[in-house]
Amino acid sequence: MRIVVALGGNALLRRGQVPDADAQVENIRRAMKELAPLTDDHEVVITHGNGPQVGVLAIESANDARLTQPYPFDALGAMTQGLIGYWILQAIGNERPYRQLAAVLNQTLVDADDPAFEDPTKFVGEVYDEETARVLAERNGWQVRRDGEHWRRVVPSPRPREIIETQLIDHLLDESIIVVCAGGGGVPVVRTATGDLRGVEAVIDKDLSAAVLAHRLKADRLLVLTDVPAVMEGFGTAEAREIRRTTPERLRALDLPAGSMGPKVEAVCRFVEVGGQQHRVAAAIGNLEEARELLDGRAGTFVTAEG
Repeated sequence: MRIVVALGGNALLRRGQVPDADAQVENIRRAMKELAPLTDDHEVVITHGNGPQVGVLAIESANDARLTQPYPFDALGAMTQGLIGYWILQAIGNERPYRQLAAVLNQTLVDADDPAFEDPTKFVGEVYDEETARVLAERNGWQVRRDGEHWRRVVPSPRPREIIETQLIDHLLDESIIVVCAGGGGVPVVRTATGDLRGVEAVIDKDLSAAVLAHRLKADRLLVLTDVPAVMEGFGTAEAREIRRTTPERLRALDLPAGSMGPKVEAVCRFVEVGGQQHRVAAAIGNLEEARELLDGRAGTFVTAEG
C-alpha cells in the first residue's frame, strides 16, 4: 500500500517537556523504531508537526537585537522542515540503513483571502501561565489564547489547497524511497496576480496538509498518529468510549475540540470522502505504538466510507 503518516507533536516533544534537542532526538528515535516496519512492505510518506520548534525559533528571532524585524513565519517553517527532517532521516536510516531516504522541503498553497488570517487559532511554541503569556504578547505583538490549563501563542492557520512539490514526491515513492515531507503542514505560500509564489505569515495544520497530500498521491491509507488510542465519544465524561470503526458522517456529528482532535478528525474525513470516489481508501487515528495495527483497523479509530 501507499501510506501517508502524520506524526503528532508528541512524537517530537511531549507536553511540558523542555524543547532541548537531545529530548527531541530521543523521542524521534523511538517513533521511527515503531514506523520502520511499515516501510518494509509499503510505500511510506512521513509528515510531522512543528509547533514547539517554530515557536522556539520565533522567540529567538524576536529577541535577536541584530535584526530590524523578526524572521517571517514562512521562513521559520522552512527552517523547522530542515531541522526535523534531518532528525527523522537519521533515526529511520539507523533502523533501515539499506534503504534510500529523502527529506523534501515543501511549499503549501493557501488562499490569500482565507478568513483564518483574520482569526488566528493555531497554537505554536511553549505553554505559559496567563500573566506571562499576556506580557509576551504585549512585548512581541503576539496574539495568545487559552490552551487547556495553559496559554500559548496563536497564529493564522489557513486551509491547505495544494502541496506544490507533490509530483516530485510521487516520483520518489515510485523509486522505493522513503519520503519525509510537508513538515509543519508545509511552508505557507499564496499565488500573486502574476502567478508567482510568495510566503505568508501562518502555520498550516499538518493533518489537513497530510490529507491533501494523501489524496493527490492516491494513497491507500492516511494514518494520523497521536498519544491517545482512539477518538473518544463523550471525552472527559463517565460515559466516554472509544470509537473503533466508523464513517466520516458519524465522526462529523461529534462535538470535538477545535484545537486538538478536531483537525485530525477533519483530515481523515476529507481523505475518505474524496479518496473514496477514486478507489477504496481508509484512514485511522490512533497511538503511534500501534501503527501497524492501525492499517487494517485492529487498533484505533478506523474510518471508511462504509464504516
